[in-house]
Amino acid sequence: QVHLVESGGGLVQAGGSLRVSCVASGRTISRSSMGWFRQAPGKARELVAVISGGGATTYTAQSVKGRFTISRDNAKNTVSLQMNSLEPEDTAVYYCTVEPMVIGSHPRADYWGQGTQVTVSS
Repeated sequence: QVHLVESGGGLVQAGGSLRVSCVASGRTISRSSMGWFRQAPGKARELVAVISGGGATTYTAQSVKGRFTISRDNAKNTVSLQMNSLEPEDTAVYYCTVEPMVIGSHPRADYWGQGTQVTVSS
């Protein structure tokens, strides 16, 4: 069993930056891919970024490419998402996950955090 706790969400003006982080407990996650989904009001949950267990491989959604960067520190069992040049469209609840995937159009993961709200004002 893995417990995920996100932090770092908040309110920021458009063009600003935020960093959301997630700490995993229960077991080491160094061999597991980690990722972030987000869900805006009235919209489907979207896979934003994924990082492999060792951190060598990353995926970033086209909608945030060049603005968001995912990273991890396996020694601290943490994964982070640095978000720059934020836009009002980035407003959503951001969820930390273990082994994220999208099957068909359905978001899946072995474990989910409780989510952290990111609000970008125009």
